[in-house]
Amino acid sequence: MKHLMLDLETMGNESYSSIVSIGAVEFDIETGELGKEYYQTIDLQSNLDAGLIMNASTVMWWMDQNDEARKELTSRLTMTIENALNDFSKFCNHSYQVWGNSARFDCGILQNAYQKLNLPLPWDWRKERCLRTLVQLKPEIKRTVEFKGTVHNAIDDCKFQIEYCHKTWLTLKNQ
Repeated sequence: MKHLMLDLETMGNESYSSIVSIGAVEFDIETGELGKEYYQTIDLQSNLDAGLIMNASTVMWWMDQNDEARKELTSRLTMTIENALNDFSKFCNHSYQVWGNSARFDCGILQNAYQKLNLPLPWDWRKERCLRTLVQLKPEIKRTVEFKGTVHNAIDDCKFQIEYCHKTWLTLKNQ
């Protein structure tokens, strides 16, 4: 599959924010078919030790999120940020078109974490795609897609994003 949907859960919304989970799912943009998945929760302290940051407003925001999403970040076995990035690099490859739900949030924060740890980026930055820009062309389509799973679980968010990405893509392609 040529496309990869990426979703991060973070402790901030700045460029060098701490990453507490990475989710990624391969997909076929034409059919909506899903492929391999990657999911890993990440030790927050290892982010801070690596020089990544967190902010109070995001921590407070997380306190208002659903119990399932919060428990997912605290009840699973975690990896250090360095191990998680190395592990994700084994999953990802340069042939993917990597989608994030903004021009620079998911891809940008993850790229900055790789840079902070002096690790090579596992995708071709020229193949980054912005889901938010695509959806803005037909915003009514996203409103028709029902979310399945836990909101703010990176894998469930990826699958939701893939569904409305695929539907928006087909609608625009067939106009």
